Amino acid sequence: MFKTVLFPVDQSRESRQAAETVANLVQIHQSRLVILSVVESPTETETSDTMASPEAVAELLQNAKTLFSQQGIEPEILEREGKPAFTICDVADEVEADLIVMGCRGLGLTTEGAIESVTNRVISLSPCPVLIIP
Repeated sequence: MFKTVLFPVDQSRESRQAAETVANLVQIHQSRLVILSVVESPTETETSDTMASPEAVAELLQNAKTLFSQQGIEPEILEREGKPAFTICDVADEVEADLIVMGCRGLGLTTEGAIESVTNRVISLSPCPVLIIP
C-alpha cells in the first residue's frame, strides 16, 4: 500500500517519538523509507541556530539512519535547504511518496499556531496522505 514513506525529521521530541510508528509502517508494508532534514536558511535579521549548522544536521541524519538500521531498515537520507513545508511537499513529489509521516508539536491548537504550523501547511500542500503522530 505504501511503497515509499517520507519521514521529515528535526531535533524535536515529537519527531523522535514518530520514529517508532514509521519503523512499524515501513516493516509492515515493506516500504522504501526516505528520511528528510530541511534546513531553513536564516534571513538577514535572524541568527543561525544549531539546527542550521552542517554538523548538527549531519548528526541528526546519522542518528536517524542508525536507529532505523538497527531495526533492519536501510533508509535513504536527504538534506535540503528551504522553507520546511514547501520543501517537504516538493521532496514528497520528487520521491513519489505514498505517505508522509510527521510528528506534531501541537502548535495548531491556537489560532497563531495554526497559521504558522509546518504540519498544517504540509497537510494543505501535500501530494499524498499525511499521517500526523501526536
